[in-house]
Amino acid sequence: MKKETLLIGGVCLVAGLLVVFVLMRGGDKSAPPAASVPPAAAPGTATPPASNMPEIQVLKKMVADDPQNHDAWVLLGNLYFDSEQPVKAVDAYDQALKLDPDDPDVLTDQGVMFRRLGWFDRAVDNFSKANTIDPSHATSLFNLGIVYRFDLQDYDKAKDAWTRYLALTPPGPNAEQARKDLEFLKTHPPVPQQK
Repeated sequence: MKKETLLIGGVCLVAGLLVVFVLMRGGDKSAPPAASVPPAAAPGTATPPASNMPEIQVLKKMVADDPQNHDAWVLLGNLYFDSEQPVKAVDAYDQALKLDPDDPDVLTDQGVMFRRLGWFDRAVDNFSKANTIDPSHATSLFNLGIVYRFDLQDYDKAKDAWTRYLALTPPGPNAEQARKDLEFLKTHPPVPQQK
């Protein structure tokens, strides 16, 4: 009985902190979006961590009560993202994008989930749109290069995306990876496909 009381208290504490975070965060979109890492894991291969489940339940209730809460939809999408639930993340990000279709961070995070699902054209569309909305949005360019290089094998477009990424953020968080991949593409040109 005492363990149950502690567990319920812990869940309530986490839920309360999450609600306070959502309310205090407001319209702050300064948090950096997550970047994709090559190659993507196979869809549906990971089990969602149990630690995210109470927060997910709180946010699901929050968006059910207030479907116009953009930040709650984004946080819900981020929790699904982090717990390897790409379809649910895509759906939550869809709801956030209905409320703010020009959010480059959400477009990029949803693009990463599209990639994880193997929907490469949709990922490219999201990354391209994010970069059109905000030409200084480096993370969308980095991820665009990932999809072109590793998934679509369009090396020229990968080079272009990573070159633009490095022009924006030479010391950026993924700059070393982009440089290595660019160097590899320069020294290992693609083999022409035989017809």
